[in-house]
Amino acid sequence: MSEFVRSDPSMWEAVYADPSVPLDRAVVRQIIDDQRRLSRRWLYPIARVVSRILVGIISVVKRVLPFRWMPLTMMDVLCVWFLRRFVSPDAVELLIRHFVVETNLVNFIIRNTNAPIEPVTLRPTALSGLGDHAVVEHDVNVYDVLIALDGTPLQPPAGPLDWQQLDIPPLDAERGRRRLLRLDIQTALCFMNIPFSMALTVEEYRRAVHSIRFDDSFLEILTLITRDDTFRHWKIGGLSLWMDSNVDVPRMVYRHALVCEYAHAQLVTLAGGVSPRDTAVEFD
Repeated sequence: MSEFVRSDPSMWEAVYADPSVPLDRAVVRQIIDDQRRLSRRWLYPIARVVSRILVGIISVVKRVLPFRWMPLTMMDVLCVWFLRRFVSPDAVELLIRHFVVETNLVNFIIRNTNAPIEPVTLRPTALSGLGDHAVVEHDVNVYDVLIALDGTPLQPPAGPLDWQQLDIPPLDAERGRRRLLRLDIQTALCFMNIPFSMALTVEEYRRAVHSIRFDDSFLEILTLITRDDTFRHWKIGGLSLWMDSNVDVPRMVYRHALVCEYAHAQLVTLAGGVSPRDTAVEFD
């Protein structure tokens, strides 16, 4: 048997080829390209520190002056404008995609349990759809489904699982629009976290941050519904009983988005479709 040896292996090629990653190859390529942007290497370390300092100061001052500093509508306008002018189209598409992916996960749980709640409708397909309080609605949906599950046995339904609405519709990241910068998504999240902290009240901001701690809860729920232990592999021991908003929010959000992508890809595979990994694109 011939032995395969690489004298100078590429980190990115190995990440792309990693067989344990269940995502569509095109999505993996988008994520890798986003992480290889110059802004991710040079600007992100600075933006990460500046963002944490400013958000910390805003949080302290807002406890003394506990009123809404910025209307939620203004926050939406600023963030959409920022995404249109300063963030790369691939990063924008990944962000829009996350809203659809998480809604698909939430609705899968709703449809396959006795939760007394209607499926949620937050599935934006365009950058403009991230307005209209989409970020707040996105977080509230997590709380609504968990509260609705109170007292509901978490087990597979008596009949077949309902696999509908696991699709990702075409997404419009406004690629034809002229951009002054093309920031990666992690750097963009650092900057966007500042108006979020200004527009949300202290309790709303804490609620938004804490919603990410329910990732492990959702993975456990998916495990119990599908009887597939694969979802448990992506848990990190994030306890929902641990209330702490003094965290690196952009970093947590980024990991949260990846966890949702992994879980969604696994559901697509379980649904009997072609494994997303089978759709390959050329890597260079």
